[in-house]
Amino acid sequence: MPRPFRFGASLLTSAPADEWRARCRRAEELGYDVILVPDHLGMVAPFPALVAAAEATQRPRVGTFVLNAGFWNPTLLAREVTTTNDLSGGRLELGLGTGYVQAEHDTAGLPFGSPGERVDQLRRTVEELGRLLDAAKCRVPLLLGGNGDRMLRLTAEHADIAAFAGASLEPGSTTGKLAPVDAAEFGQRVARYREFAATRKEPAAELNLLIQLVAVTDDPASALRPLLDRRPDLTLEQVLDLPVMLVGTLDRITAKVRTLRERYGFSYLTVLEPYMEAFAPVAEELRREPVGATS
Repeated sequence: MPRPFRFGASLLTSAPADEWRARCRRAEELGYDVILVPDHLGMVAPFPALVAAAEATQRPRVGTFVLNAGFWNPTLLAREVTTTNDLSGGRLELGLGTGYVQAEHDTAGLPFGSPGERVDQLRRTVEELGRLLDAAKCRVPLLLGGNGDRMLRLTAEHADIAAFAGASLEPGSTTGKLAPVDAAEFGQRVARYREFAATRKEPAAELNLLIQLVAVTDDPASALRPLLDRRPDLTLEQVLDLPVMLVGTLDRITAKVRTLRERYGFSYLTVLEPYMEAFAPVAEELRREPVGATS
């Protein structure tokens, strides 16, 4: 039986207290199950933002999406996690990743390292943090995500939630510029994760997908024109086929989301703040399905 859908909204920009709380309440009003924040310089500071989000709302969980392991010492991170989980009434979900924006590390005066070194650091963080939280009797769901084999293996070993971005860093980019991967490569990465996860003893992880664009429209070509202009190698049909692009009529988008769950297992979708309002009717429509329905 497929998992029921969950939907998260990733809030990106800092704001004065009243405005921040109003945006969090709006996410709750729209029916989002999780209020999430990133971990990038120039955006919100994750933990105080989540405490404020929890204080402003009643139902949604709150989470990091995702913390850059290179910014955090595991011992100090454990303190932040336990305090935030306590202050949020046990509503915290912890997302961790390797970090991918070299310019942010340079600005902070922190080493960036090779992809392999960043995965090694993340593994050490996950394992040490797990020991510290176990000692503190603090159990929070762990979200991990990545694209390479080593990250997928780490995710299969440790994550309660396995996250996929459907995009990869453009070669040579130091500012974190991402490009969507095509549907074939995306499917291969999900299949590879399932290979690694086949032997895990714990319950199967929940699968999360970060949606890059939402546009409910009868004219998908116009909505996608900026992307098509940047990527002349892609046709309109190829872009519409990308799992991370939800563009078209409400019926078409809801059908695509159901297909993402049926084909790949994605039941937890995250949308970025600019698309929070646009995606809300999709989420409302999907919640109307009977429990256990697959189409």
